[in-house]
Amino acid sequence: MRAELARWNNGDGIDLEGWIAGSGDYALALGYATVFWPRFVEIDGYIVRDGITSDQLRGWEATGASRREVEAVLNHLHLADLHRHAKALLSEDKLVSLGETLREIHAAKLAWQFPHSPCVIQLHVPESGGDLDDCQLTFWQARHAAD
Repeated sequence: MRAELARWNNGDGIDLEGWIAGSGDYALALGYATVFWPRFVEIDGYIVRDGITSDQLRGWEATGASRREVEAVLNHLHLADLHRHAKALLSEDKLVSLGETLREIHAAKLAWQFPHSPCVIQLHVPESGGDLDDCQLTFWQARHAAD
């Protein structure tokens, strides 16, 4: 990312806020808001991303998955899928930085919204040189960790 920012302004560079002002738009900003401040709901003792249904929960329970496994799979986010059309521009450093930021955001949002139900937020980053499509963020309630 640093190299990309440095190319702006005839090589004088630009900071991230300037880059956003010059490259982004309000529709993207609204879309990113759903990623950077996601909505979560509680359904039958599960904490899941908004949009998950009881039927989906029942379907995963029917497989014999534990409550932790159900929450983890329904809440996972493949970071490379955020911009499927731009995977050629994806790099490990961008993905790790984004993943760490999203992990902190999820931790803050979940603690704020569900102070009674601490959650474990996990960022899986493949080994160096691994498949970047495998980089994912997920979470589950700590009380389900033993399930």
